[in-house]
Amino acid sequence: MIDTRNLSLSIGETEILHDVSFSIAPGEVFGLVGESGSGKSMTALAMMGLLPSGGIATGQISLEGEDLLHLSETQMCDLRGRQLGMIFQEPMTALNPVQTIGDQVAETLIVHGVAQRSEAKEIARERLNRVGLTEDRFPLSRYPHELSGGQRQRVCIALAIALRPKILIADEPTTALDVTTQAGILELLLELVRDEGMALMLITHDLAVTAQIADRVAVMEKGRIVEQNTTRTLFETRKHAYTRALFAASTHQPSREARVEDTPLLSVTKAVRDYRLPRRTVFGKTPLFRAVNEVSFDIRRGESLGLVGESGCGKSTLTRAILGLEPLQGGRITLNGDDISTGMTPDLRAKMQVVFQDPYGSFNPRHTVARIIAEPFHLMGRPVDAEDQIARALTEVGLTPDDMRKYPHEFSGGQRQRIAIARALITRPELILLDEAVSALDVRVRAQVLDLLADLQASHDLSYLFVSHDLSVVRRITDRVMVMKSGEIVESGETEAVFQNPQHTYTQTLIAAAPAIPEDWTHGAQDAG
Repeated sequence: MIDTRNLSLSIGETEILHDVSFSIAPGEVFGLVGESGSGKSMTALAMMGLLPSGGIATGQISLEGEDLLHLSETQMCDLRGRQLGMIFQEPMTALNPVQTIGDQVAETLIVHGVAQRSEAKEIARERLNRVGLTEDRFPLSRYPHELSGGQRQRVCIALAIALRPKILIADEPTTALDVTTQAGILELLLELVRDEGMALMLITHDLAVTAQIADRVAVMEKGRIVEQNTTRTLFETRKHAYTRALFAASTHQPSREARVEDTPLLSVTKAVRDYRLPRRTVFGKTPLFRAVNEVSFDIRRGESLGLVGESGCGKSTLTRAILGLEPLQGGRITLNGDDISTGMTPDLRAKMQVVFQDPYGSFNPRHTVARIIAEPFHLMGRPVDAEDQIARALTEVGLTPDDMRKYPHEFSGGQRQRIAIARALITRPELILLDEAVSALDVRVRAQVLDLLADLQASHDLSYLFVSHDLSVVRRITDRVMVMKSGEIVESGETEAVFQNPQHTYTQTLIAAAPAIPEDWTHGAQDAG
């Protein structure tokens, strides 16, 4: 259906892609894997004719015999949506926040002249039903901010398939989703391939996802395809060194020494957090939604504790309450025996820091790295040797003191996460909360960051609370794990014991939904290695 031959791309004097060649047949799922910066997304943008200003592509991209690189912008506009559809990584930025989901799906049909507005709305309803957003729960009048991450991704899929394109390009469609939502999205994509007869190009850094749904796979490094084959054959043989390095990183186990003390550092006792909902009648009682329901647990000194669960289970609400950013309606939270649920002093707040999922979103892009890392000093006053402390924090996370004069946009995603960790370390905390801190990183960078966190825990006597939907990461980096559902802890225990023998049905569902590389696909490669 689509055939790419010797595709090369340069932006200015920088070469991005080098002789990229592959083909995708109708009804086939083609996986394109590699690290961030390897050229995966640029390949997709070249296919869509959406290259940045100054981008020059050479070679050939043939869609049913028609070379896309020789088409005008007007011709490409006619093909996009009709013949080529694309699902972008971040649905909230791909959707218009001031347009309803019905208008956005219908707009594709109207722009291409396929239907008038009334008919387009009917087709939009059918497409949204097709992706699991049924009319009874998701009317066309809903806005993107009223939906969860997985639901927004389904809207993006409905947009992409509105005109039943022949090839669908999915760029990291499940990176930020929890395991059960991810499983649902992947199953939906497979159904679309089967039912619509379209080809699917899946761009991802998750090897387990690729193993689960791809028929063939290509591995990309520095703008070149270094290896491609049927999925099982490539996973079993792994002929290229880079392919073997990716697989090693995906199963990397950080070296950790258990130095857990019995003394609790943080104690949460019967924490309750309620939110007010809109009243259904003018004089009716204000209903409440209980996001956290009498949750109790301890984090011991030197311990890594995992908190897992689906989106909306209450993980983030509980994390905000621990950080003192959400008031409790019941229970208490203590740090070193001091009650922090009613308010935190600067000294107490300095002992507990946080690393967010998206470091770029938590940085001021106009500030230098030095100023970003020094932000927590407002808790205790700026010390005389502040610059020395900033330089030391950067060195501890694997960067250099010279980096303090740079700006966030000058760093890769993994380096920005290191800067976020340096900012958390600057006050010499005892507890660090990591909110999906490695979920958006590719496998090799993730392995490096996990090693860094393990080293810092040993050298600084840190305790960690890992909030994550990535069960493989939680299993490798934590001592104990808690499973949260509907605001309650439904299961907790030693990490390996919970994963090996889950007791609660919800835990069993989560573990079953997590994608995994079949064990019999790895033996041959291990022998070859």
